[in-house]
Amino acid sequence: MRQRSPTHADDAELRSVRVSEIDLEHPSLYINRELSWLKFNDRVLEEAMDVGTPLLERVKFASIFASNLDEFFMIRVSGLRQQLQAGVVATPPDGMTPSEQLAAVRRILSPSLERHIATWRTLKRELTAKGIRLLGYPELREKQQRLVRRYFREEIFPALTPLAFDPGHPFPHVSNLSMNLAILVKGAEGVERFARVKVPGLFPRLLPIPNEDSADDDRELGLTPGGSECSFVWMEDVIASNLERLFPGHEIVAAYPFRVTRDADQEIELDEAGDLLTSIEQGLRMRQFGSAVRLEITAAAPPRLREVLIENLRIAPFQVYSVRDRLGLSEVIELVDLDRPDLKELPFSPAVPTCFQTDEDIFAAIAQRDVMLYHPYDSFDPVIDFVRAAAEDPDVLAIKQTLYRVGQDSPVVDALARARENGKQVAALVELKARFDEANNIVWARALEDAGVHVVYGVVGLKTHAKLCLVVRREEVGIVNYLHASTGNYNATTARLYTDIGLFTADPKLCSEAARLFNALTGYAGGIEYEELLVAPGEMRERVLELIEREIVGHRRHGNGYLAMKMNSLVDADCIRALYRASQAGVQVDLQVRGICCLRPGLKGVSENIRVTSIVGRFLEHARLYYFRNGGDEELLLGSADLMPRNFDNRVEVLLPMRDPEVRHGTLQQILTVHLADKVNARSLLPDGEYVRPDGGADTLDSQRWMIEHRGAWVT
Repeated sequence: MRQRSPTHADDAELRSVRVSEIDLEHPSLYINRELSWLKFNDRVLEEAMDVGTPLLERVKFASIFASNLDEFFMIRVSGLRQQLQAGVVATPPDGMTPSEQLAAVRRILSPSLERHIATWRTLKRELTAKGIRLLGYPELREKQQRLVRRYFREEIFPALTPLAFDPGHPFPHVSNLSMNLAILVKGAEGVERFARVKVPGLFPRLLPIPNEDSADDDRELGLTPGGSECSFVWMEDVIASNLERLFPGHEIVAAYPFRVTRDADQEIELDEAGDLLTSIEQGLRMRQFGSAVRLEITAAAPPRLREVLIENLRIAPFQVYSVRDRLGLSEVIELVDLDRPDLKELPFSPAVPTCFQTDEDIFAAIAQRDVMLYHPYDSFDPVIDFVRAAAEDPDVLAIKQTLYRVGQDSPVVDALARARENGKQVAALVELKARFDEANNIVWARALEDAGVHVVYGVVGLKTHAKLCLVVRREEVGIVNYLHASTGNYNATTARLYTDIGLFTADPKLCSEAARLFNALTGYAGGIEYEELLVAPGEMRERVLELIEREIVGHRRHGNGYLAMKMNSLVDADCIRALYRASQAGVQVDLQVRGICCLRPGLKGVSENIRVTSIVGRFLEHARLYYFRNGGDEELLLGSADLMPRNFDNRVEVLLPMRDPEVRHGTLQQILTVHLADKVNARSLLPDGEYVRPDGGADTLDSQRWMIEHRGAWVT
């Protein structure tokens, strides 16, 4: 049986073994993926605890922590439970079984949840001090209660459905992540019964109410209040305090909020799905009915009520989480929309490259030289302009684009539809299986089909995660292709929140290979070889491993070997072992991994030449960059892929080289190198999987702030 958990003894044993004898597959050399993710979410919570961050930004991070956990339970915890029920015996590289992972998740999560509640209580006090009051119903003044009762009677009450549970009424279905009230009522006969009321998602979780005690009874509720001071009441309190209207003739004994998280990772049986679009829609509906994986309930709920929920939701007691404050704190993100600039980060105007500020045709500008954009510091407008220009330009023959997460209001999709109206050949590969974005993508897929666009619903068995847009144009010299490749989605909203790198190029080699890839995605093609692009599934993993090995060989011959990589997650065991071998050979390795990192840095004889940092800050670090010094003949790759098995094996991914020397140098020196030098937002990963603030001394480089102050410096 494989050993699994790392111990000090393991490290001591490793120190006594020669490098050549160290088994790089030993489980002690790997951090468990799920536990690494929990550490990432702890770093999100640290941002909510940072008093140097504006108050509403801290509220946002507290909300994100809770939202992240919802998804973690829906996907990762539910997956572990499925493995456990199926009797899966295979283990990940760290050697932990599903049951061991579930136990460790519960153990590690408990103190994090306590910190989250403590942080939220601190934030509430600070919000109150700034004039933003979050009130329970009993805290309302008389006239405020009168207004709220009227609003309940006229607006909320008609949308409520009380559901009894007794021999004549089956236990009601509780939908995923909905807020609910478990209610104990007593009839005339004095018998206590159970009922449930769902808090409708039609209303805000926090209902704005007038502050003044002399509020006019005709004052409207339900609108975001203006001014520097405002008050809110929790929607579940409003309903709980007016339950007598729902259960006339009954005594309301008590009402307790609860919330259920369900398995949301519904697999699509592609071999049996004649219509992928219909199958995805069915999967979305089924997501509300997946098996329960977590019950959150207020700590005040009595044991007998918990037992009713546990029995009827068919969950185990260890899946119950008692909460000593508000449930569903992901919804406090509503507060971030308040007009309180004094409690938010200072806004800034994204830069626009000089070459795109002239009246020159955008294609002529790209033909002159490659152009790199770093969002959100650089504007996303040139990307939209690129597609719009292609839609209107009479010389453009075709547009081919991948769409993964495009959001609800998409100017890019509008431009593609306009291009089809103008007679262009337009092909859009819309990934319907983009988790939690399926509904938006179904809407856009149908809209594009209605406009006459050739819509492809991904590749059977794979997710198309690559971010590419290819424009085919007739010019005097013949047919010329223009390519936009990115680390992020074609989503104007997330381009203001995520850090992503996009590259415009007319490089014939890159464009030609991108065209061949699109043909493979929309038609039938096999055995395509790429010289410049690294494509998955296929040879991407092998090519990455070859590049790492090349660095090892070069270092042994000439010294000065160096690798630097920035990504979201590092999980792939083959890549981790290759990086260990590079470290053993003396190659210096800098890794910046925002989220999951299964590699252990700093182990003597294995990874003492590897440094791992993570940045969680104002913007979500989403760019992927892979740098290889290669003896001075530098190579820098960007693209959509993390070093994870799912990216290599189960997704269509692309990494491509920055071939323009100036663009490559600017990206390396003013983006990658600066982020690696961060001493404010960065956390350093220790061998035991913990993260600590790096010892920066007098160095206070905040890379995200530096990017704002120097935005546009990397392009001309």
